[in-house]
Amino acid sequence: MKALIFAAGKGERMRPLTETTPKPLLPVRGKPLVEWHLEKLAALGVDEVVINTSWLAGAFPPALGDGARWGLRLHYSCEGPEPLETGGGMLHALPLLGDAPFIAVNGDIFCGYDFARLPREPAGEAHLVLVDNPVHHPEGDFALLPGGQVQAAGEARLTFAGIGVYRPTLFDGWRSTIGAAAGAELDPPRFRLAPLLRAAMRAGRVTGEHFRGEWTDVGTPERLAALG
Repeated sequence: MKALIFAAGKGERMRPLTETTPKPLLPVRGKPLVEWHLEKLAALGVDEVVINTSWLAGAFPPALGDGARWGLRLHYSCEGPEPLETGGGMLHALPLLGDAPFIAVNGDIFCGYDFARLPREPAGEAHLVLVDNPVHHPEGDFALLPGGQVQAAGEARLTFAGIGVYRPTLFDGWRSTIGAAAGAELDPPRFRLAPLLRAAMRAGRVTGEHFRGEWTDVGTPERLAALG
């Protein structure tokens, strides 16, 4: 199984820390954020990991190398000077990810989730990990139904943890799904993943689970400092 780590963002809310260091390379408890993910993926048996890069892209190869120290093969999906957002970034990385389901993880989260819980074959187009809503995001993202289906709307919405398993077929007909969204006309296209997920949810093709353990969206210097 392969995996994708999102690491292309500019980390604007983390400045000045991210003026010289990409957010996924900021240290948490003795090592860069992204290394926590690499270790978990290697322990799971993942052998190839794609890291998408844009902001300070040149900092990643010297810091992470080719992945050999974790028993991994790292590939870098360079997006150019402007990040392609989550949807565009995943689409851009698909040639490196292949045709099988793959794991995707946000490079700027810190959590205690055990990646071994993820299904190798999602029942639909995607399987998402959801967490309790943090203070800075009280409205949540998606609703988890009792049977494990995930819907865009619902009374008790949870927050997407930035961890999931996806089928490349999620992108079938993506242009018609996102319509005239800004950035879709660019080459390579720039767009968010959420519209594709919502379309799959309407078709009953997204499952999920509720993780109640430690999880932090490391979006500000204060949240980074709170991790110790």
